[in-house]
Amino acid sequence: MLLDIGFLDDATRPRPIRLEGLTEAQRAPGLHLKEVHDHLRGNMLTLGRLIERAAAGGQNAAALTAEAANLAMVANYRRFGVLCGEHCQIVNMHHSIEDAAIFPAIAAQGPGFKAIADRLRAEHVVVHQLLERLIDALGELADEPGAQKFAATLEIYRALERVLLSHLGYEEEAIGDALGAFDIF
Repeated sequence: MLLDIGFLDDATRPRPIRLEGLTEAQRAPGLHLKEVHDHLRGNMLTLGRLIERAAAGGQNAAALTAEAANLAMVANYRRFGVLCGEHCQIVNMHHSIEDAAIFPAIAAQGPGFKAIADRLRAEHVVVHQLLERLIDALGELADEPGAQKFAATLEIYRALERVLLSHLGYEEEAIGDALGAFDIF
């Protein structure tokens, strides 16, 4: 089911560049980024609970899909979507801002930061592909609960959880301090 998604190997990530001697004010934007990411992490927990409820039956596809679609994370993907080259991806406002403004500003700080920004953009594509598939799978599972659909939905959820949580942590580590050090955010 997920063979056509280009998963990214964590070991191939560019190493974060350590910035020394930062003030509390310079570290503040990175802490704000973590707060935003914590909200996304909370949404992942909610999506996991939706899968469990769908597998148990008792709730129709429309209700589950509506609940999933109303999560701030998913709503932002739909409201502030942009086209991403050959693969039309719906992206949320957070990723749109990063892709359009923050990553170019990070990349301008030198080749090491450019490699990090390019990697983070590539990870956004994978996250979006998985999120779209999860929403579709949730609706199918709620419509026709069963072991096979539950397993398929759980596979997508676990992949999204692994990729997104890893991405968020890497992003915080790789650009959190740079946001304030270079007055980007």
